[in-house]
Order: sequence, then structure tokens, then C-alpha cells
Amino acid sequence: MVQIFMGVAAIMAGLAVAAGAFASHALKEQLTERALEIFETAVKYQMYHALALLLVALLLSRAETEQTPLIVAGWAFIAGIAIFSGSLYALSLSGIKWLGAITPLGGVAFLVGWGCIAIAAWNFN
Repeated sequence: MVQIFMGVAAIMAGLAVAAGAFASHALKEQLTERALEIFETAVKYQMYHALALLLVALLLSRAETEQTPLIVAGWAFIAGIAIFSGSLYALSLSGIKWLGAITPLGGVAFLVGWGCIAIAAWNFN
């Protein structure tokens, strides 16, 4: 799991940097100000949670025993990035409003991830 989470974290962080650069250069003139704000929110949350996933990988690498809550946290962060940031990217680029309705599911995945880290903190050895 450590290698998977660390690799995915690096890829997601790199993609967040690329998406941010793409937004500020290529999309600035193409999107409305509101759509650009939505896109930038997706980039920020993707980067925050890519770093959180890296934290999970590092904690797992130091754990002496099975850390199920950390594994759940890692997968929750991956799902959250895909659903939360993915839906916001799609919404900002397409203007399809119903995509915003699935964004909170990604937010719930992020909350699950952070909650699992809190649980792991109590059991960490």
C-alpha cells in the first residue's frame, strides 16, 4: 500500500500543478470568472489531498502493525480527489450544473479519510 499511495500521491500532486498552470494560462480567457474559481477550487483540494495521501503513505511506512484505518484513509482520499475535484473540473469546463450535485460525495470521502487518520492516531504504534 505504501508504494501505491506514494505513487498516486505524486501523480495527483503533479497533475494539480499542471491543472493550475493550464487554468492560469490556457483557460483564463476561455472560462467565466466563476467557472475559473470552480476549477481553481478543484486544483486546491486535489493538491491538499494528494499531500494528505502522501502523509498516509509515510505513516503506513512507519507503522509496526496493520493500520486498517490508514488504508481506508488512503482509498478515501483517492476517491475524494476523483469525485470532488473531478466533478468540479467537469462542471467548470462543461457548465453542466447537475455535476455539482455529486461534488459533496467527494467531500464526504475526504471527511472519511481525515476521520480515519484521527482513528489511526489513537491506535498508532
